Amino acid sequence: MKMNIEGSKFIVTGGASGMGRCFTNELAKLGADVVFCDLSEEGISAVEAECAGHKGSVKGFICNVADEEEVNSLIAKAADHMGGLNGIINNAGIIRDGMLAKIDRKTGETRVLSSKKWQQVIDVNLSGVFYGARAFAEWHISNQSKDGVIISISSISRHGNMGQTNYSAAKAGIVSMTALWANELGRYGIRSGAIAPGFTRTPILE
Repeated sequence: MKMNIEGSKFIVTGGASGMGRCFTNELAKLGADVVFCDLSEEGISAVEAECAGHKGSVKGFICNVADEEEVNSLIAKAADHMGGLNGIINNAGIIRDGMLAKIDRKTGETRVLSSKKWQQVIDVNLSGVFYGARAFAEWHISNQSKDGVIISISSISRHGNMGQTNYSAAKAGIVSMTALWANELGRYGIRSGAIAPGFTRTPILE
């Protein structure tokens, strides 16, 4: 099954910077209508302005993907604004790096990866993907739409990257969820795939 991008309707999370900004631009250039979300009002306005001349329409909303109610609301607003949904790109992510445990060279104390840093990354990078996929799938099935795709951004760090216990765990979880969803949702015409980039020059890396 091959989706025709022109005329399709996509959601992109974390669409105001980095890869999400690129996804939003390229989809709109190809003629897709795009609703994207981010936490930066300034970033949203900038992306809307730079996409103004593209074939597809682009609209941004504020949304914290770690909040399931905000994600549910985003899906509903996107479907209403575009008159339907064909796909979601679960792209939003953060990093809060730290070694699991290490000796501080200055003080000699043993420091650990904080629970706060662990939870922040899991909430955005893993739960955020789950919330987006779940809300999209619910809308798609309830509205008996025939052509849907869930695309989630994993990472080569899913194999484990020093100093990124939280990030690596989340990105590995995305791969597992993606495979499960492909089996669970295929009967409803929803495909599920994950992309695992290497290091990419984006603001989050810099």
